[in-house]
Amino acid sequence: MSKRFLVTTAIEETIPQNEPILFLGEWCRPFKNINKLDKLDAKVLPYHWDDRSKLHKDYSYISEFYEKLLIELTNQLNQIHGTDHKEKYWRILIGPWLGYFTQIVFDRWSSIQSAIKNFDLLGTYVQSFREDLLVPNNMRHFSGLIKDEEWNHFIYSYILKNYTKVPCSNQTTKYKGIGEKTVHQLRFNRIIKKKILDCIKLIMRNFQKKDDALMHNTYLSKKNQILLSLKLLQAPIPHTDEFLDKSNFKVEKEKRKWELDGTNCNEFEAFARSIIPKQIPIIYLEGYDFLSKKVSSFSWPAKPKFIFTSNSFLADDLFKLYAAQKTENGYPLVISQHGGGYGSYLHCFNEKHGYKISDLFLSWGYTDKSEPKIKSVGLTKDKKPLGVQHELQNRVLLVVGNGPNHSYHIWSAPKSSSQWIDYFNNQCTFVNSLNPQIQELLIIRLKDMVEGYEPSYDRWRDKFPKLTIDKGNSNIDNLIKKSKIYIGTINSSTSVECFALGIPVVIYWNPNQFEINDFAKVYFDKLKKVGVFHDTPESAASHINLIWHDVNSWWDSEAVKDAVNLFKNKYCNESTKLVDQVYLKLEEIIKNDKKDMS
Repeated sequence: MSKRFLVTTAIEETIPQNEPILFLGEWCRPFKNINKLDKLDAKVLPYHWDDRSKLHKDYSYISEFYEKLLIELTNQLNQIHGTDHKEKYWRILIGPWLGYFTQIVFDRWSSIQSAIKNFDLLGTYVQSFREDLLVPNNMRHFSGLIKDEEWNHFIYSYILKNYTKVPCSNQTTKYKGIGEKTVHQLRFNRIIKKKILDCIKLIMRNFQKKDDALMHNTYLSKKNQILLSLKLLQAPIPHTDEFLDKSNFKVEKEKRKWELDGTNCNEFEAFARSIIPKQIPIIYLEGYDFLSKKVSSFSWPAKPKFIFTSNSFLADDLFKLYAAQKTENGYPLVISQHGGGYGSYLHCFNEKHGYKISDLFLSWGYTDKSEPKIKSVGLTKDKKPLGVQHELQNRVLLVVGNGPNHSYHIWSAPKSSSQWIDYFNNQCTFVNSLNPQIQELLIIRLKDMVEGYEPSYDRWRDKFPKLTIDKGNSNIDNLIKKSKIYIGTINSSTSVECFALGIPVVIYWNPNQFEINDFAKVYFDKLKKVGVFHDTPESAASHINLIWHDVNSWWDSEAVKDAVNLFKNKYCNESTKLVDQVYLKLEEIIKNDKKDMS
């Protein structure tokens, strides 16, 4: 068995220069350092979730374990805070963090175990940080920490020191932590916009009734939300995001000396149960009273007909506590779809969580017999035609994705940079397979560049120094307007919206990374037969080369129209009476709620 020194993250001080090295994953090899790192005697551990059958098995196991932990935390937090809230209350409030955290630590655990199984590890460096700086303040702060090399190094080190026999050499270092501004910066125009909305809200508050529905980040356009408010006979009050200030609360070690009381079926479960009290966000423990008082100070409706959101149920702790309180008192929670892959993903924690906590789930078209609360209303985003003739344009738009170096939750997409780099290689194959004259017309649109995400802009620029690469700052509609055809490479909202707008679309991805469920396969198979969907980059490029000079003859053919319309009806149905459709579904939940409360 090969003997190597284990490196768990990209922290340079932990990488020896004169030892044979095992990098735990591609996340240890950021592109900015790749030339230097390639000179080392090093191997990269194959990523454990490259085995997708293992991923599917693990997803089922983690989902079951998550439910056990949720029950245990419900009991523990009720005891700590002197409350008697039901499981659903805590699922709404802490569920997103617990779900992500459980999946994260299982991933880190599995990587360590794989390294131990396949290599004779000479040792590893572990850095000592102030642990209180590594505890998330709230869900938004957590979303930043999980991309941080030091935080991930802490998790790996905790496993190595406490649950393995790998020799650990301590390194002392300073860690300043990640501040809230790093995690959630507001651009200047957004700050101005928020101030204007806050002023409007102050004025409109005088017209608010205690039983008005609360609508917060619904994905509906401003016009449609106003129309919906008027149908509900209430003032159209804008509810802006509120943010928490870290300075109000700090880690108190005495409040974290408790244990979860579940039975450990394996060593991973012992590890998970031991680290949760150390890592649960401050806002759910030391800051819980503050959070409760903050929500009580809001002028949100006291007895809302319903609470309606699209994405605030994941990271907005203030909204989540309000929703948890009101649903426990019998007021319904309505969630609308906010991702293009919903209804077609094989796995997606966010999607399943939304179903579990909502009383009504509004989809863009799909339904599911096993989830009767899902009701189809059509595409809730108000997408207007772009007003261009695409056959007259001369550019081709390739929209690509990226993801964190370290896996953060399970959904049907690449996990960690180890797989995102494989995804990048597929995109390179596609670009290189295009005819040279089409390559020159290509615009490569990157997702917003975030530090610690792959593939990075530098990686793209190094590979294609002469091509047009948009960093993600430009308005994507303006890029689509210039394009004869849109090419999507991930199962996401923008591709689906282009279908809805009638824009010529070609999509492709590796079906072993972007798995779709059995229900959706019928629709994607039909798209595949007519050249809209491809499962290899070579096939997609060959099709683009074939149709480039006459895209419309292909896109407007009866076979393509039939397949696209069938797909649109299920996944991006454009309703001419969207507000009426949403209103009718909301009326049903209001009536049912009144029956339940009478």
